[in-house]
Amino acid sequence: MKRIPVILFAIVCCATVCHGVEQTDELRINAESDTLMIIVPDSAFYTVPPDTTKAMTSAQQKMESARPIFKPNPQKSVWYALLFPGLGQIYNRRYWKLPIVYGGIAGLTYAITWNGKYYKDYSMAYRDIMDTNPNSKSYEKLLPYGTDPNSQWAKDILKQKQSFYRRNRDLSIIGAVAFFALTVVDAFVDAQLADFDISPDLSIQVAPAVIEPNEQFTTSVGMQLQLKF
Repeated sequence: MKRIPVILFAIVCCATVCHGVEQTDELRINAESDTLMIIVPDSAFYTVPPDTTKAMTSAQQKMESARPIFKPNPQKSVWYALLFPGLGQIYNRRYWKLPIVYGGIAGLTYAITWNGKYYKDYSMAYRDIMDTNPNSKSYEKLLPYGTDPNSQWAKDILKQKQSFYRRNRDLSIIGAVAFFALTVVDAFVDAQLADFDISPDLSIQVAPAVIEPNEQFTTSVGMQLQLKF
């Protein structure tokens, strides 16, 4: 009866040693296969190659480099720019230019409206002061207080103001047309030069040089400036 516990103890020890030997062999084989083994409970083993992260990064870089580069069509860019101001810049994906485009258009539109309003007011005032109708007195709001409407000075000042605001209105219209044309040209040039190489390959090198003799100078030593672009 006393031998039974001893036999059971011997069996348990043998099983433990065998299990340790199997686990040691498992670890040794994994080490020789150059893999990383992750051990989790319930005797589950997961092996991950050590270069997996590098391989995934390289594959991701290849996928990114294989993506097609956007190349805008210059003709489409021009048509979009003509269709609506700023649409050509949106097509070219130059979104940072939109505040400049719409800011310039808004400023020129305000200038046209403001000068046009005063041109109409002074034109009507000049017509009223030149006619003989006593009921047309729109000039009274534009002349300084106490000015005699029958004086030549009042007629001249209204005429000058009329010409001044008409000139400013016309210049604002010309400026708006020129600015719109500039946005069209910008969209075309931007699309045309989308694939232009702008890598920083501009350098200046200064090195000693030997100046070859000629009819006027003899052999001499100097500095040579080389510009690379």
